[in-house]
Amino acid sequence: MLRVIVLGAAAGGGFPQWNSAGPACRRARAGDPAAKPRTQTGLAASADGRRWVLLNASPDLRAQIEATPALHPAPAADELRHSPIAAVVLTGAEVDNIAGLLTLRERHAFALYGAAPALGVLAANPIFRAVDPDLVPRRALPLDQPLTLADTAAVPLGLTVEAFAVPGKVPLFEEAGDGSDPGRAEEGETIGLRITTADASGALLFMPGCAAVTPTLRTRLAGAGCLLFDGTLWRDDEMILAGAGPKTGARMGHASMQDSITALAGLLIGRRIFIHINNTNPALLEDSPERAVLRAAGWEVAEDGMEIRL
Repeated sequence: MLRVIVLGAAAGGGFPQWNSAGPACRRARAGDPAAKPRTQTGLAASADGRRWVLLNASPDLRAQIEATPALHPAPAADELRHSPIAAVVLTGAEVDNIAGLLTLRERHAFALYGAAPALGVLAANPIFRAVDPDLVPRRALPLDQPLTLADTAAVPLGLTVEAFAVPGKVPLFEEAGDGSDPGRAEEGETIGLRITTADASGALLFMPGCAAVTPTLRTRLAGAGCLLFDGTLWRDDEMILAGAGPKTGARMGHASMQDSITALAGLLIGRRIFIHINNTNPALLEDSPERAVLRAAGWEVAEDGMEIRL
């Protein structure tokens, strides 16, 4: 069985975002049950319920671990420290994906997987030496090739992952300082993951960042048991209309929910769930017209603590 726990479902900044006074964030702070708070996006996956693989390491990772009993230490009698986290797989090198690695620096051994562009970013930033490479080997994640994940002792974890490039962009901190559009990047800067186990009823696909649904991508998604897909914005110009920023979703490397619902309509997918949802997105609110539209189209909205079994 493939067991997946949503550690966080929000985009960068979480929900409510620390400096946002937007109406949805105000509702979340007031405890409105239709505006459930969410931390920044990450998943935990396991084939046996004992050894876990993190999919991305968000800035909220410490709080996410504490909120998830499956990730708590369970040491043997003679052990002082322990963690069931055996590996981390990155879908890119945005701050939202890698900042939590620094939370895992307390000399715990785990394997770190990423495509070449993401590993290159880590290698170029000396702060990530705090995650000791002697304890945390960095392993290249090939594109379009199934790979069996293993722990630091090369013991298989029962999870097979196939990484594939999706339309995206370079990390924000690697853009030119003049604010110009870096353009589309499709060489593995942003990747999706197809995750299976030997006895799972279907594959889970995880794509928290994706700038567009191409015909090739649509074909790849067909038949998925569960799809967790980029739901950052409801509409492409949402940030501009909300007064929250000058960029469109496409400029930030994210397709809109509206476009994705249309592009993926009619495709055979077991469950389709939006994740990585920005605080400006009205679909976060359970009582919004936008939530009703996506629900009618067969989509769900991810929540922290949601569990998926295949």
